Amino acid sequence: MMPPAQRICSLAHPPEHDEPGEENENGAKKMKMFARLLNKTDRTKCAFTPAIPLHYQNGAGTAQFFLVPASPKHRQYEALRACFVDHIPVPQVAQQFGYAPGSLHVLCSKFRKKPSLDFFTPPAPRTRHSRAKPLHDKILALRKQNLSIYDIARALAHDQTPLTPAMISRILAQHGFAKLARRADEERIPVTAPVRAEKADVQALDLAPRSFHTSFGGLFLFLPYLARIPLNAMLNKSHFPGTQMLPALQAVLSLLALKLVDKARKSHVMSAVLDPGLALFAGLNVIPKRSFLTEYSCRIDPNVYPLFMRDWFDAVSALGLQRGRSFDLDFHTIPFHGEDALIEKHYVSKRSRRQNGLLAFLARDAERDVFCYANAQIRKADQASEILRFVDFWKKRTGHLPEELVFDSKLTTYTHLNRLNQLGIRFITLRRRSIQMVHAIQSLPLSAWRQIELPNVARQYRTPRILDEQIQLPGYTGPLRQLTIADLGHEDPTLLITNHLKLSAPTLITRYAQRMIIENQIADGIDFFHMDALSSSVPMKVNCDLQLTLMASSLYRLMACDIAQGYERVHSRTLFDDFVDASARVAIDAKHIHVHFQKRAHNPYLIASPIPQQHPPIPWLDNKKLNLILG
Repeated sequence: MMPPAQRICSLAHPPEHDEPGEENENGAKKMKMFARLLNKTDRTKCAFTPAIPLHYQNGAGTAQFFLVPASPKHRQYEALRACFVDHIPVPQVAQQFGYAPGSLHVLCSKFRKKPSLDFFTPPAPRTRHSRAKPLHDKILALRKQNLSIYDIARALAHDQTPLTPAMISRILAQHGFAKLARRADEERIPVTAPVRAEKADVQALDLAPRSFHTSFGGLFLFLPYLARIPLNAMLNKSHFPGTQMLPALQAVLSLLALKLVDKARKSHVMSAVLDPGLALFAGLNVIPKRSFLTEYSCRIDPNVYPLFMRDWFDAVSALGLQRGRSFDLDFHTIPFHGEDALIEKHYVSKRSRRQNGLLAFLARDAERDVFCYANAQIRKADQASEILRFVDFWKKRTGHLPEELVFDSKLTTYTHLNRLNQLGIRFITLRRRSIQMVHAIQSLPLSAWRQIELPNVARQYRTPRILDEQIQLPGYTGPLRQLTIADLGHEDPTLLITNHLKLSAPTLITRYAQRMIIENQIADGIDFFHMDALSSSVPMKVNCDLQLTLMASSLYRLMACDIAQGYERVHSRTLFDDFVDASARVAIDAKHIHVHFQKRAHNPYLIASPIPQQHPPIPWLDNKKLNLILG
């Protein structure tokens, strides 16, 4: 006997007949048999969806509409009807309509909880043209009163008949109305709008006796340091651009203020443009708008940044910011989302992929937790040599070479490692693993390994196994030490190479592990100083942003060293939350600027520090002396 699935498929395409009467009679019988078999057979076994010929559309042929639903909603309806009306068992209904039994049980359960499911789409309401004509007449009447499409849209929304400005423009065009000419602000209908601040002008700065409240009182904690730095002379020496209304000093102080108070983008200044304290810090009547702050760095010659960075380095060193002997080096890719053909692809660690971006080199003082060097004008062809440029920079600024550099395997080449060794600079870095090297290490016997214990490590893997040996690398002359480290929490062993020949293995491993802190410090620069929140791909803007990051990082570290009490190694965000994020009352008199801080839990640390005892005259504020009063 023919299987049920084949019988259904054969019924869907019956053979041709010679006599029309026999065709109609046999067709009706076969369609009834088709309907019965469809309830007992898995339709998926058929090689195609059953289709009824045109001459079977009358009579039993219309059963296909109910037995083979075309839409998901229709299929749900027929399946639920079979369960609740025809009382067919759920497994049989699931097989008939192509459901899994569990899915059909869930569908039945939902239907019991909410029987009013929408299986049939209600007809769309017909538009009454009788309402359109009065609305058109109202729009035309409002336009005759010289109202713009936006004014008309607000008037219609007020009358509970809202229309979009685009639709209003289309209606007016249909009736032959042209667009209105652009009008001045005084010619427009008064509406609710943001308050406009005055134009930023250093000549309009008011230092007459007055008092006001500011949300940026913590900014004045940095003025004792900035007042002792010849910032204006440094900017003029580096040829920073400026105008009579906005000199270079005021422009840079405005940008620096945003870095210090955790403003992610220059456009975010608009929320604080009316704050008098922010403007007073920069020596202006109001802080510049976002348009000026965004385009200012485009006017700066990129060649001035190295000169200014050297002068800034000398200035903060004169203030007492001590320098260490060991440095952590790393690259950071600032992502770029655009179509600039000059932008190269670099690896973005936080996304684990390569994408268009600008490569920035950062050097961090490992002992003082402060960024001391940065450069964003790096191309792929020059990135391996950047470590030597940092060495040259440090030699010129301090008179001696850095004693130790710690970095990862992708920062430079073996040839440059050889140059560092010839200069007498100690380094610790990783070696890239090849598949052959990993296989060779894994084939070594256990007797070749030596187990050590890492001191002061609060982690699970404190007793790794190591191989300590001297190796030769292409392009490197001289002794080179390699530590192969296993059981450190990684699947593959770690290869550490260094020219430290006498330092113990636990000390070397611990020091390189501390290098990972630079990633946390870079994250601090990214999250708090917003290194990735740049408004353009222009390299000058990136360099300007990096220079401001170096300045802000130095100022936060100077304040942390003066506060002490364990704040010397904390992140900048912690300092901001505990001290800088504070409102204050500012009072200006003939000779002083008094800043009254509110009472806060961490104020005793500031009171015990030398910061409030300093009363330096502020050069860009008419040499008025600063007086910090802590509640």
